[in-house]
Amino acid sequence: MYVFKLEINLKFISFKETKLCKFVLRILYIHRKARRKEREGESAGDPKLYLQEALLERKLPELDMRQLVDLPDGLDYNEWLASHTLALFDHVNLLYGTVSEFCTAASCADMTGPGGRTYAWYDERGKKSRVAAPQYVDYVMTYTQKTVNDETIFPTKYANEFPAQFEGVVRRVVRLLFHVVAHMYAAHFRQLALLSLHAHLHLTFAHLTALDRRFALLDQKETEVLRDLEVALRLSEPARGAGAAPDADDASPRRRSPVVTQPLASA
Repeated sequence: MYVFKLEINLKFISFKETKLCKFVLRILYIHRKARRKEREGESAGDPKLYLQEALLERKLPELDMRQLVDLPDGLDYNEWLASHTLALFDHVNLLYGTVSEFCTAASCADMTGPGGRTYAWYDERGKKSRVAAPQYVDYVMTYTQKTVNDETIFPTKYANEFPAQFEGVVRRVVRLLFHVVAHMYAAHFRQLALLSLHAHLHLTFAHLTALDRRFALLDQKETEVLRDLEVALRLSEPARGAGAAPDADDASPRRRSPVVTQPLASA
């Protein structure tokens, strides 16, 4: 598993450092340009700061990410899903924690993603409710923490087995974590960039995307809001025209068929 430390030291935010100064000024320029359009009566739209070339950096190349999620021979499928789910939860939780003070009921009245996508919360009984982004994220983190700590769902003791519905639980957790990632891109990417944490967000997004492409954990209607970022980060190819042959990822039998593995005890 990849591991990174999110160490925030305010001392590194210094305008004496020329490189950082130019970086911050570029972000402020883009922000002011969008605000100017609003004042002039133009539609600012979604500037999508995360698509700017200068901010498209991440720590691992695509090949390494694919190898990261590829199921090793002899390893139980559920064990593999569990380890990646825990890693994603930790990283998303840490990243959101760095910008949580900017995510308030006033600034983020809705749980939104790029392109105006809005997410509603569904409780365990399936009741739908519209909540502010910080409340939604709190629900996600509370639900996920409770789930991964449940020994009947994420077993850690010897001889305890994963439940039959484990993959379904993972699908829901990954989908909810994707919503949090999408919200950070839509509403808080500027703060993450100013803290020099944008590359870590890209890395977490790349990890989540690679895991989904390997095991088909998310519906395409969920991931389409960040499809342009997938292309920009070279995690996937641009959409082809009608009648074109499918790309290598779409044609992959691993993407289309369920993964069948043997537990270690019977390997």
